Amino acid sequence: MIDYVLLVFAIGALGGLVLAAHVLRGKFAPWALSLLHALLGAIGLVMLILMLAQGDTPQRVVIGFVLLLIAALGGFFLASFHLRKQLPPKAVVVVHASVAVIGFLTLLSMVL
Repeated sequence: MIDYVLLVFAIGALGGLVLAAHVLRGKFAPWALSLLHALLGAIGLVMLILMLAQGDTPQRVVIGFVLLLIAALGGFFLASFHLRKQLPPKAVVVVHASVAVIGFLTLLSMVL
């Protein structure tokens, strides 16, 4: 199942790169892409929860889940700026992306 989780997060990350590029250039990110990015992140987190619920999950999966959950909370914070029609702080975008990448790489280390 970890392969499917990684695939979902990888596709979501591609959308995240486009979103971050918009914000870092001082433009609003496309709302539809933001929603798709959030949906893929949520699906990936639910899949991880299902893995964790099965028990006997390696510690790296737990750590990756926690990191990606923190990144998701940062994503909600970023979305709140979009809803208020304000550009989010670029530093928050960078931290959100960094935490997500570290969480993804933690999960990726399970298959490499």
